[in-house]
Amino acid sequence: MPVIQAPGVYVFEERGAPPIAGVGTSTAAFIGTVDVASAGFQMPLRPGSDTERLAPAPVNEPRLVTNFDQFRNSFGDFQPGNRILAHSVFGFFLNGGTRCWVTRVESENNDINTANLVPALEELERIDEIAIVAAPGATDAAAQNEIITRCVNLGDRFAIIDGQQTTDITVDAITGRADGQGGVGNSDYAALYFPWIQVVDQTLGPANVDVERRRPAPGARLVMAPSGYIAGIFARVDQARGVHKAPANEVVRGALNLAHLTTRGEQEGLNPAGVNVIRGFNGNIKVWGARTLGGDANGEFRYINVRRLLLFLRESIDEGTQFAVFEPNAPPLWQKIRRSVTGFLTNVWRDGALFGNTPEEAFFVRCDETTNPFEVREIGQVITEIGVAVVKPAEFVIFRISQSAGASA
Repeated sequence: MPVIQAPGVYVFEERGAPPIAGVGTSTAAFIGTVDVASAGFQMPLRPGSDTERLAPAPVNEPRLVTNFDQFRNSFGDFQPGNRILAHSVFGFFLNGGTRCWVTRVESENNDINTANLVPALEELERIDEIAIVAAPGATDAAAQNEIITRCVNLGDRFAIIDGQQTTDITVDAITGRADGQGGVGNSDYAALYFPWIQVVDQTLGPANVDVERRRPAPGARLVMAPSGYIAGIFARVDQARGVHKAPANEVVRGALNLAHLTTRGEQEGLNPAGVNVIRGFNGNIKVWGARTLGGDANGEFRYINVRRLLLFLRESIDEGTQFAVFEPNAPPLWQKIRRSVTGFLTNVWRDGALFGNTPEEAFFVRCDETTNPFEVREIGQVITEIGVAVVKPAEFVIFRISQSAGASA
């Protein structure tokens, strides 16, 4: 407070607690192989040149991609050495995705394993905005478990895993646990999708023709890993409804058919274990599952939207309350924290993400002398307790119908 000596009215600006802004939830990271040495692989021509071609992105160097042209300029077009990654990123944008980071890994046989995956994951860990991680087509159990473990350790991103290509419609076969190698483990930080989907094969050919003049074979189809397309659906639902909406009962844009037409009876054996089935309904290919990998075994985190909403809340509050660090640990600070977090959660409740007719029913924020007694303050800590009532999806819609002798209200 400045020294005041003359009589009069003085007005000073006071800085209140800054509002908490929600973090992004739909930026994806894709890891894949690009075999630049494969027959006929060519990068696009450098703009303004008739002979000089663009260089492919270096191995393990993430590139931000906001449209497919940017992907093409860094990783090449739909070509034999780039088939899975190119179709996956294309499917991401087709289904509503807007931002993704793409990394290519070194591979002699076009496979993704833990040896080539770990360096790519380490580079992606440095990018804070990533909220979804996928390695399309990677069905090696050790590689899938590595992706999930990294997501759990970071606590700010969610893994989308492809199920095995199999005709044995059992949980063990789809998760790779039937081969004696353990398979992919349960985790509420991941979701697994089955079966693979059929899409238009946009691979350019023949290989002996210049890439600028090559065209896909008319009517050709490709059996594709679904994770890239599913990541686009995550982004689409986040933007249209919010991260609290389960990314299910959504059309997979670009999918023409399925590698396996799963029946309701088959899904009854898969859904409780958290295998999310993609099914066909009246000509539409839809995501017909909304569970984390493990399903019922994950308890209150059995649903994808519940886990992703908690990740969103955690990251948003973390970034939005940095102002409190090194502030005097006293009631004025506690009041600022309560005001910021309460304002943020009130907006989340208004968006329909929390259950309750009033904010008081939907959440609580406690930061006072009860959470911050003398011994807590003495070690430099300020503790805030937050509770939220998360809205669960209506997974089973049931109607009870009975006969009535006459119409009545």
